[in-house]
Amino acid sequence: MWEQQNNALYKKFIFNDFSTAFSFMTRVALIAEKINHHPTWTNTWSTVEIWLSTHDAGDIITEKDQEFAKLIDALG
Repeated sequence: MWEQQNNALYKKFIFNDFSTAFSFMTRVALIAEKINHHPTWTNTWSTVEIWLSTHDAGDIITEKDQEFAKLIDALG
C-alpha cells in the first residue's frame, strides 16, 4: 500500500534478488517515459523504494502521482 510521506506517495518493494528488482525498475522507467512523469527512487540489492510527487506543481501529490502509483501496482 502506498503511504503519504513528506508530500509524496511512498512505497517499498522487496524482491528475491537484484535482477528481479532491476527488472522491475526497468519496467517502471518505461512507464515513466511514456507518461513523462518520473519517480524519485532508490535501489539497494533487492529493495526498491519509490517516492512520487509532481515537481512542477510544487512537489506535492497530484492526480498524476495517483495514476502512476496504480500503473506501478499493475506491474504485479
